[in-house]
Amino acid sequence: QVQLVESGGGLVQPGGSLRLSCAASGTIFRISTMTWYRQAPGKERELVAAVTSGGSTNYADSVKGRFTISREETRTVYLQMNSLKPEDTAVYYCNWNINYYDYWGQGTQVTVSS
Repeated sequence: QVQLVESGGGLVQPGGSLRLSCAASGTIFRISTMTWYRQAPGKERELVAAVTSGGSTNYADSVKGRFTISREETRTVYLQMNSLKPEDTAVYYCNWNINYYDYWGQGTQVTVSS
């Protein structure tokens, strides 16, 4: 059984930084694309950033140049968030295709406020 555990959310002032992590545990024999999503109150869930097993990355226009997705070996993916804005406030979820199945993390709250 694969589980994803997220960490790193919190309260930060505008212009600040946070680093989210998503760690996978369990038996893993195949990994594919890992994606960070976020959902703000009253809004639909949206894609933030993605990284393929080959290392290719993709970002939402709203976070390009500010957020960076990266992988450490095969079990941990990070989302470095810089120059945070109030509109980045949301619950952030990792979604990872592992062993041909889509797994979701529990979500971590990011609040950007002064």
